[in-house]
Amino acid sequence: MTVPMPSAPMMSAPALSSSGVPLPRGRGRPAALARAAAGAVPPSGLVVLAILSVQLGAGIAKNLFAALPPSAVVFLRIAASALILGLVARPRLRGLTRRDLAAGLAFGVTLGVMNLSFYEGLARLPMGICVTIEFLGPLGVAVAASRRRLDLLWVVLAAAGIALLAPWNGDSGLDGLGIAFAALAGACWAAYILLSAAVGKRFPGTTGLSFAMIVAVAVSAPAGVAAGGADLLRPELLLLGAGVGLLSSVIPYSLELEALRRMPKRVFGILMSLEPAAAALVGLLVLGEILGLREWAAIGCVVVASVGATRTS
Repeated sequence: MTVPMPSAPMMSAPALSSSGVPLPRGRGRPAALARAAAGAVPPSGLVVLAILSVQLGAGIAKNLFAALPPSAVVFLRIAASALILGLVARPRLRGLTRRDLAAGLAFGVTLGVMNLSFYEGLARLPMGICVTIEFLGPLGVAVAASRRRLDLLWVVLAAAGIALLAPWNGDSGLDGLGIAFAALAGACWAAYILLSAAVGKRFPGTTGLSFAMIVAVAVSAPAGVAAGGADLLRPELLLLGAGVGLLSSVIPYSLELEALRRMPKRVFGILMSLEPAAAALVGLLVLGEILGLREWAAIGCVVVASVGATRTS
């Protein structure tokens, strides 16, 4: 993506969203028209569209790896998102304490490392597998927040899914380093969810997210600029990078925000549990990544565990 976070990148039904916290509602005629158009779509449809937007953005990003290294694509994506978000919610540092700034810095560093590790995993693994492994982060947060014995079942089920993907399976054919990067992204996603709640209490509106995005740009810039070099200035790549930022951040933020206004958070979380399966489908249709029965069974285990954890949390 999600733990309640009214003002940072993870929505309130969280632990299960990958796109982050919704952007604030705009004003004026264009925003009113956009809300009216969204109002014609059922809230469940908005969530599905948001999921597909995020995964389509990841698919386009993966196609970009043929022209740019993953770290350079990450830099373009975060820079585009930071620019757009900065225009909507300019961060204000006046009145913030050192602890407030420290929380914002930690949030931004986590956001940057999460994206870098996810894209490095994406470069080495099929998209559906990478998202499935990363999804263990928010799933772990959801399970940890519960005290029900039934949640042990979801832990076992998720563990079974990951065991099916383990590189020690002779026929798995999965890259061990890619699995490690995806797991690191999942750990960062879990930390991101927890930090988002702290930042949301310390920063007004979405300024905490805007501040964190700027920090994330600084985190991703050294590796991204060094790897991308002069290719980062190619107009077609800049345009595609901006498109990835829109599809992965701005569009799903807006759709999720509208959906959360019109549906229970628990239902929202259950729908977001479909993210790994959606990633596998987009990987198949956009990237031609064909998964075997073992991989689909692993994805199914994690999806069912996520749905179960969300329903019982």
